[in-house]
Amino acid sequence: MKPIKKEELPKESKKLLIFNFNKAKELQKQFNKLIPGGCPTYAKGDDQYPEFMPPYIVKGKGCRVWDVDGNEYIEYGMGLRSVTLGHAFPPVVNAAYEQMRKGANFNRPATIELEYAEEFLDLFKGADMVKFGKNGSDANSGAVRLARAFTGRDMIAICADHPFFSVDDWFIGTTAMSAGIPQAIKELTVKFNYNDIESVESLFAKYPEKIACVILEPEKYSTPQNNYLQKLKELCHQNDALLVFDEMITGFRAHLGGAQTKYNVVPDLSAFGKAMGNGFSISALTGKSVIMELGGQNHNRERVFLLSLTHGAETHALAAAKATLEFYKEHNVIEILSNQGRKLSNKLTKAAEELHLAEHFQILGPDYCSIYTTLDQNKKHSELFRTLFLQETMKRGLLMPSTVISYSHNDQIIEETAEKVFEALIIYKKALENGVEKYLKGRPVKPAIRKYK
Repeated sequence: MKPIKKEELPKESKKLLIFNFNKAKELQKQFNKLIPGGCPTYAKGDDQYPEFMPPYIVKGKGCRVWDVDGNEYIEYGMGLRSVTLGHAFPPVVNAAYEQMRKGANFNRPATIELEYAEEFLDLFKGADMVKFGKNGSDANSGAVRLARAFTGRDMIAICADHPFFSVDDWFIGTTAMSAGIPQAIKELTVKFNYNDIESVESLFAKYPEKIACVILEPEKYSTPQNNYLQKLKELCHQNDALLVFDEMITGFRAHLGGAQTKYNVVPDLSAFGKAMGNGFSISALTGKSVIMELGGQNHNRERVFLLSLTHGAETHALAAAKATLEFYKEHNVIEILSNQGRKLSNKLTKAAEELHLAEHFQILGPDYCSIYTTLDQNKKHSELFRTLFLQETMKRGLLMPSTVISYSHNDQIIEETAEKVFEALIIYKKALENGVEKYLKGRPVKPAIRKYK
């Protein structure tokens, strides 16, 4: 590895460093006292960020956020990938506000639900019906329940290479945090590998006429190879099982019609969320009417209890989703997300190459939703170096658990980001040369889902 020279460290960098988290540290005590885990979802936990840098956000605008101590950041990941346009995005906020003034929830369905259902279904070939929920777990678990009812089978096959599907037992039972879930439930879910059609074939052979559905993200860190999705659908139907696409991330990012449209594969059921409402809580389960109608009344089969949620169709969330979709159509958001993501990936890759770190810091995944990986001296994934990178980027005003961009990340923002990442990577390189313990303050971050403390 080429040694770093002192003159390579930008002189102005020290003026940019953020160290003040005094108010946050006091709030941190209260959060953990009153809220289990100190956060609403494990991905936002204290253990996902440097020990002495716990920002608590008070507001956001575009792709910038401000914390309780007044620190300002350019944010990436944007609400765990739920905000694709920008924080407090006027067209979306205004639409939600106007609808909220008319009432948020009623005893009977509101007409806006039908209006959005029609617009939503127009996006997807082969999707006949839709039911709305509040988060991705609602939609994916609804798909699993429908698949079990439709096929009369109990087992579910999930992709082992995709990190999260639902908070419900059928999935969490397969993770390290399976406490409280009966063993009998755990045994009903089995795993296969992405782009490995043989691994799915082996499951159908091992559990004949037992698997209700196969569920996966159609695209994650790698693209489908050799018509994988088409072959997967054919294999499912040969075995009388359903194919379910989890489009929480690919939906409204890979293509306006999801990855199913991008790759021309129509699943039996698919689930959407995250980017649908630009941060507002809304998700959707959609699919063929012969399956979806089991959750309704107009059939003679045993009924399925499907997404019966008090807040499942809050009117302001639907209005936000309608406004988000309208803005997507008028401003070519999908193309912009890919273009801006590609610019960022290229600049960060170039920065790593200039510092001879290409084998230690890498950008992975599609341009519209990429992540970075941090590798140690042995080129192994390292939570220590991830923590160091988070520490150094946060000091420079980047809240960057991933490199996922939004419509609000313009060229100027991306250029500013690249400059700050370059500075952070200089420290990263020094840590590789001299030992990470000389630069990292506090404990390393930990996997969000793990068995023990």
